[in-house]
Amino acid sequence: MDAYTPRSRPPGGRKKNIGLSAKEYTKITGTIASLRRSRFPNDDVDDDADARRSSMHSGNSRSHNETSFIAETSFVRAPLNTRVVSNPNVQKVKGKAKQESLDRVPLEIQEAMVLEDLLYVLMGIEGTHITYHPEYSPEDDDPLRGIRFVISTSLDPSLRDLVERILPLATYYTAIFAFIENRSLLDFGLVNHALCAAIRDMLKDYQTLVSQLEHAFNTSPTFSLQKLWFYVHPTIHTLSLIYQLTLELATADDPTDGLDASSSSSSEVDPEEEARNEALGLGGAKLKAVLSEIGKGDLGGAGGSGIAVKGGEVLTIIYERMQNMSGDPTASTVYGSLLKAAGKPYVDMLRQWVSTGRLVDPYEELLVKESKFINRGILEMDYTDEYWERRYTLRDGSTATASKRHQAGVPPPRSPGGRLPGGACIPPILEGWKHKILLAGKYLNVIRECGIQVSRDLEQDPGLTFTMDDEKFYKFLEDAYSYANRTLLQLLIKDQQLIPRLRSLKRYFFLSQSSFVTHFLDLSATELRKPPKSASIVKLQSLLDLALNTDAQGEDTLYREDVKVTIADSGLYDFLLKVVSVSGVIGGEEGDGEGQVNQEENRKEKDRSDKKAMEFLTFDYNVKFPLSLVISRKTILRYQLLFRFLLHLKHAEQSLSAMWIEQKTAAWRRPVPQHPDFDKWR
Repeated sequence: MDAYTPRSRPPGGRKKNIGLSAKEYTKITGTIASLRRSRFPNDDVDDDADARRSSMHSGNSRSHNETSFIAETSFVRAPLNTRVVSNPNVQKVKGKAKQESLDRVPLEIQEAMVLEDLLYVLMGIEGTHITYHPEYSPEDDDPLRGIRFVISTSLDPSLRDLVERILPLATYYTAIFAFIENRSLLDFGLVNHALCAAIRDMLKDYQTLVSQLEHAFNTSPTFSLQKLWFYVHPTIHTLSLIYQLTLELATADDPTDGLDASSSSSSEVDPEEEARNEALGLGGAKLKAVLSEIGKGDLGGAGGSGIAVKGGEVLTIIYERMQNMSGDPTASTVYGSLLKAAGKPYVDMLRQWVSTGRLVDPYEELLVKESKFINRGILEMDYTDEYWERRYTLRDGSTATASKRHQAGVPPPRSPGGRLPGGACIPPILEGWKHKILLAGKYLNVIRECGIQVSRDLEQDPGLTFTMDDEKFYKFLEDAYSYANRTLLQLLIKDQQLIPRLRSLKRYFFLSQSSFVTHFLDLSATELRKPPKSASIVKLQSLLDLALNTDAQGEDTLYREDVKVTIADSGLYDFLLKVVSVSGVIGGEEGDGEGQVNQEENRKEKDRSDKKAMEFLTFDYNVKFPLSLVISRKTILRYQLLFRFLLHLKHAEQSLSAMWIEQKTAAWRRPVPQHPDFDKWR
């Protein structure tokens, strides 16, 4: 037979193996009752319960005639049957419902019972004589505000006073524990995760203290409520500081806080109106609770701005609390350690940004923002320097003008005149360094995109850590900014030959050596007399290359292939008038705006066909990255406007010279007496 197969019981076996006999059961229950009487001499309630349980057990087979598993003899005599309630109609109760009156209990026993309850309550567990507040509801109440406890009214007043001083510790602990569970989610970012880890370490000390108090309660006969108060008194102040911080962090993004007064005033409704709304399904606590949950779900825990309290905003709140409570040594120590721990991931992101030009900010907590849809490919067509101005910006919009703050994606403040949400809130301690932080990373990012490896001499000790209140950190930022400036300047001037490029721009656009322009105008005179649409850009470009190859000298020979001939869309003066007419003044009536635009376009098209290509001729200049950040499209446009004006002057000079030379000929000098009017005109 298999070793694990139960064998059939032989007849005449010992019935003791099935369970306890009635005699053994009575002996055990009597021993338990005597032990209870020795610890609680006046615990008559337990004695009565034991007596009832014993009588129930002895007369079980006689009193229960109905078909029930409790009536079975084998089950009643089982060892664990003492935990089964004999009456199935009696339900198990806990908390306030099982409170027993303490009026007849001696003071020492009351203190022992309350001490046992307090050790549970300090961990957020409801006790027998210290229970949850009657209005507490786990579904409706905000767990981030903590659980409130109440004391039995029959407790001695002297003990009640001490217990009421200790009870806030339980509220603080439950609120802080709920905050840690809530803010440890991924959406709240690395700063919140580091803050929760630091608070969790502080709660470990608190839990260790509670364990030591429980050990003292179980082993020391002299342990009293007064000693418990003596041990937990310093912890109450520490946890109250953390509780106030977590409460401010939890309510910073709650748009309903400012509506408390209005909601309380609106709660005083006429009874008739309230009954009518209830009948129509428009009122009642349940509907209000549902609407409140819907509102919370829509906000998604991120408040009215849609951005959770994270990143720089968390550090700002901690720093402001530390400054406001600088007179309290405990507050300065607690908030200082939390600021140091929570700021570590923030400092690490800043360090990587200013050291390598890489922005690693997965939860958008840093003060620098990257617009990934903007790449350096738009530099050839962008006239607003969008790559340099908008690729990397400050989240608070301080790098953008007032009119472009909304376009730059700057979120609105939490309240009018208040702080910005999330990463857009820059810690006050970094406010004076934000522009250097931005530029240091932007400079190094330009170097990286050129394919040059950024090697930092400042990163000699990778294990070196910084904190936001350390002077070495700001010395590091200053050195990083100087290094980025020096490296980029060396790249532009030495490697990319910025100065020779600027000299070539001076020659080609400012006509510092205009012999090639005179040669080019002479060669292309026929082509430039044509209308703009008829002029051949390919032919004009070949004539320009011929003129440049003839007159090129020195450094100009290196960059002559970057000069291109183009035909502008409008004349110089029309373009300047368009620039001047752009203003914020509203002009004209609404009805005739579209007709005026069409008439203007038709007029310009007619004027363009009547004019010559000479009036639309201009030069363009190709600049590669990273020089395009300095010699941008906006800069080249300004060069082109100046060049077109100088070209018109040069053309006028050539026309006057040609006319003067022509009038020097004999045909203009020979007198014609038969035509006195012609002589007079000449």
